Amino acid sequence: MFRFLLRKLGYGVLVLLGVVLLVFFLFNVLPGDPARLTMGQRADVTSLENVRKELHLDKPLPVQFLLYLNDLSPLSVHTQQDAEGSLNYLTLTRLSGGKILVLKTPYLRRSYQGKKDVWEILTEALPGTLVLAIAAMLFATVAGILLGIVSAVKQNTWMDTGAVFASVVGISAPSFFTGIVVAYLFGFVLSDYTGLHMTGSLFETDPFAGRTLSLQNLVLPAITLGIRPLAIIVQLTRSAMLDVLHQDYIRTAYAKGLPGRLVVFKHALRNALNPVVTAITGWFAELLAGAFFVEYIFGWKGIGKVTVDALEKFDFPVLMGSVLFTAGIFVIINLLADVLYTLIDPRIKL
Repeated sequence: MFRFLLRKLGYGVLVLLGVVLLVFFLFNVLPGDPARLTMGQRADVTSLENVRKELHLDKPLPVQFLLYLNDLSPLSVHTQQDAEGSLNYLTLTRLSGGKILVLKTPYLRRSYQGKKDVWEILTEALPGTLVLAIAAMLFATVAGILLGIVSAVKQNTWMDTGAVFASVVGISAPSFFTGIVVAYLFGFVLSDYTGLHMTGSLFETDPFAGRTLSLQNLVLPAITLGIRPLAIIVQLTRSAMLDVLHQDYIRTAYAKGLPGRLVVFKHALRNALNPVVTAITGWFAELLAGAFFVEYIFGWKGIGKVTVDALEKFDFPVLMGSVLFTAGIFVIINLLADVLYTLIDPRIKL
């Protein structure tokens, strides 16, 4: 198990390195002057040159990339002044030239706009995205598995046809279109009956009541975000259940007189869950990483909205931090999925 996890973590590090390399050079070919964005349009030439020097923008692009990797790496080389100014670090040894080798948490630098640490910005936005992704995935998983089971057990009936048709519609509809329709219909037209609003976040600030929890704002974005994974889970569960229900051990279980519900849920479903787990983990990673359109449409404060706002302002450190955070979530979720397979199906070994 330890060797397996170590190997997977190694692959994950290579993936993250590839993401950093690709995104760094992609963002740096986009038009825009980070120094002017930092100082404003009325900044003088001297101030702009000082900012470019401070942000290492005066150096060649490969050197800028190496400096960014040095900031990201847990083991890196810095001057004492730079380390004290922006890092949480542990000095390992002193090097020549006044530099030190430090062990630190990855440093994602500061936002060009708000001068705030990118890690702090992302951790503030994470709870909103985490709650939204969990709610959407919970809705999609429970409803999707139940509909898939019903569709497989009631094959070639109106229940099966309805579930398959609904899943095809759910897969075909893009999230931004579904979000607009759901927000307008249930958050505006039928708002008096549903009690829901088009926009809102998990916590609302009122000048008199203070900061209050508003779970009703979670309903529409969670349903919108969960429609596509729900549709895929329905089809995967149906297909896997149809394969399993025709196995010999299922017929033997029925022949022994076991109740149909016990056979379906205990014996058939457990062995049909592997492709479903793959879909659930993959979609959860995607939702957690940032549902950009849904968060933007519903005004939900999360990583997706932070990323879109940073893209509009060309805030490079926030963009890079968001992309790396997204990639890291995918690596961790996929690692957990590989381990989870062995717990669900004992026939699979690491």
